[in-house]
Amino acid sequence: MNATVAINAGRLLGRLESFARIGATPAGGVNRQALSPEDRRARAKLAQLAADRGFAVFQDTMANLFIRREGQSADHPPFLIGSHLDSQPMGGRFDGALGTLAAFEVLESLDDAEIQTPVAVEMVAWTNEEGSRFSPGAMGSMAFAAGAIPADWLNVQSTDGKLFQDELTKTLDALPQAIKRPLGTAVSGYLELHIEQGPSLEREDIPIGIVHGIQGTRWLEVVMTGQTAHAGTTQLSFRRDPLVGATEAMQTLYGSIMPNDEQARLTIGRISVEPASINAIPGKVSFSVDLRHPQASELARLEDLVRAVCEEKASALGCQAMVRRTFDMPPAQFSPTLLQAVEHAVSRLGVPYKPMLSGAFHDALFLARVTDAAMIFVPCRDGLSHNEAEYVKPEHSALGAQVLLESTLTALGVS
Repeated sequence: MNATVAINAGRLLGRLESFARIGATPAGGVNRQALSPEDRRARAKLAQLAADRGFAVFQDTMANLFIRREGQSADHPPFLIGSHLDSQPMGGRFDGALGTLAAFEVLESLDDAEIQTPVAVEMVAWTNEEGSRFSPGAMGSMAFAAGAIPADWLNVQSTDGKLFQDELTKTLDALPQAIKRPLGTAVSGYLELHIEQGPSLEREDIPIGIVHGIQGTRWLEVVMTGQTAHAGTTQLSFRRDPLVGATEAMQTLYGSIMPNDEQARLTIGRISVEPASINAIPGKVSFSVDLRHPQASELARLEDLVRAVCEEKASALGCQAMVRRTFDMPPAQFSPTLLQAVEHAVSRLGVPYKPMLSGAFHDALFLARVTDAAMIFVPCRDGLSHNEAEYVKPEHSALGAQVLLESTLTALGVS
C-alpha cells in the first residue's frame, strides 16, 4: 500500500479485541444491546480513550456520541466518520464496532502524523442502529437527520420491559463529562465503514466494496380471517380456513417476486395462527412481509402485488385479507462526489474493489438525507452477520480502516 499516512493496525485490532469483551458471549460473540449497561460501558471506554488523546467528547439528546479532532477552521461543519457500538442479542464483534473503532483509529492516526485537516474530523457512535432491544433500528441517525426525537419513541418499551425514555436518560447521565450538543448539527459529509453482511466480496476475493446506495425496504402485515371450526367434523366444502389462503399466497409470492427480479427481496419472517389449537381450524392467520428493492417505483408495485395476491387467495376461500404497511424506508443513492473520493483513495492504495448496493439499511441511509454520504464494505466470513460466529480477517479490518483514512483525506482535499 502506498499510503501517505498509515493506520496502526495492531492498535486497531487490539481495540476490537478489548471492546469485544464488553458484553462478550460464551461462543465468542457480543450481547451489547442499545442503551444497556454493556452499551454504556463501551461508550465510557471510548470516551476515556478520547480524553486520553485530548479529543473533545460530545453527546446530543439522542445519546449519539461524537469525538472531535479539531481542524484548521472551527467555523465550518466537521467531516463525520463512524458507525455504531450496539449489537444484536447474540451478535458478532465486528458489526458496527469495526466502523466505529476504525473511525477512532483514523483520528488517532491523523494525530500521530500531525496532519492538519481543513475542517474538524469527528467520529460518531450512533444510538441503537440494530433495533433489537428498542424498535425501530437506526434511531440515532434517524433522529439526527430529522433534527428531533419522535414523541412516540419515548414510551417505546424494550424487549426486557424498560422504557426508552428512561434508558436514554440513564445513558446520557452515564457520561457527565461529555459536552451537550443539540440534535442534528450540520456536517460536511459522512463516511461509514462496515462489514458486508453478505457473501459476495469473500466469494469473489475482493477486499473492498464501495457502496453506491441502499435498497428501499417496506414491511407489511397481512391478516387473513376466516372461521374457526372443529377439525374433525367440518367438511371441506364448509371450511373457511385462512391458513390455506395464507400458504397459497406465500407460495405464489415466493414463486414470482425473487425469481423474476434478481434485485428484489422477499422475506416472510413471522407467522401466527389463532386459536393455535391442534384440533381447531384456524380463524385468523397473520404474517409479515419484508420487501426490498433499489427502485421506489418497483417497491410500490411489489406491495400492490402482495395486496392483490392475498386478497385473491382469501376471497376464493370465503375469507378476508387485510394488508397494512408498517414500515417504509425509501432507497438511497450515495453522493457521486464522495464515492469518487473513495474510488480515488482505493486506487491510490492499489487494491481491487467492487461497486455495490447494500441490502441492509445502515446509519448512512439517514445521513444521506442531510449531507454527502457513502459507505465502504469489507468481507466477512461466509457472509455471516448478526451471529456469534461473525468474523473479519485482521488484514481486511486493517485495510478497511486504511481506506477510510485515505478516503477522508481525499474528500477533504488533503494530499
